[in-house]
Amino acid sequence: MNYKLLVLDIDGTVTNSDKKVLEKTRKAIIGLQEKGVSVAIASGRAPKGVFSIAKELELHRFGNYILSFNGAKIINFQTRECVYEKYLPLHIPGRLWKDALEYQLGILTYTDDVLIAGTQPDPYMALEARISDMPIEFHENFQAGISSPVNGCLLTGDPENIEALEPVFVRKYFHETEIFRSEPCFLEVVPKNVDKAYSLKHLLEILGISREETVCCGDSFNDITMVQYAGLGVAMANAQEKLKHVANYITEHDNDHDGIAEVIEKFF
Repeated sequence: MNYKLLVLDIDGTVTNSDKKVLEKTRKAIIGLQEKGVSVAIASGRAPKGVFSIAKELELHRFGNYILSFNGAKIINFQTRECVYEKYLPLHIPGRLWKDALEYQLGILTYTDDVLIAGTQPDPYMALEARISDMPIEFHENFQAGISSPVNGCLLTGDPENIEALEPVFVRKYFHETEIFRSEPCFLEVVPKNVDKAYSLKHLLEILGISREETVCCGDSFNDITMVQYAGLGVAMANAQEKLKHVANYITEHDNDHDGIAEVIEKFF
């Protein structure tokens, strides 16, 4: 197959355990774009948290795209034009906030430049702040602190609590949202029918590329749909076992040893 698009998750996929892009991986991705293959980043991060990685990989040179908020927002990184966007229903953040307080979880949402927290910031929020490159503002009244529609919310907590509460929140919000773990300590809440595969369908229409001509790479729970949807779905060697079960290929090398460069060398 002559693959025309490579879609990459960031954390645990393109970046190593220190959240850095290894030089061999960086050069392989840039070289692929120079050969005319499109590259997109699909991440649970807010756009600002994706921009530095996209710039390092030179997506702006080639007019390539980022899919942020697990697909709730698609941006042409060259022009910074938003070509697709979907919001949570206006009442959802307030309801989530009340449930977060009841179940003793953290909750935050995103503006263009700030993370708005509805509970006292915890270490997991601090991690998200570092990843997103945005400061945290704590608002005792979470809903009052949100002045416009949001693309998503993030619930945070100890991994065992997040795992136990995931089905509780999924059942409660099934009709209006999609809820899934992006990391063991993160429970993502995005608009209904939004996930990385759903967003990828829109991008493929823009690019005029078929699903069969697409390679998608990831490592975590929120990558499952796009890895299943891709013509070739790739799980990193360090991926969650649930993702490995649905992948067409599992890399020999993990994210700390240029697993993405391996994919490029093998399939492109």
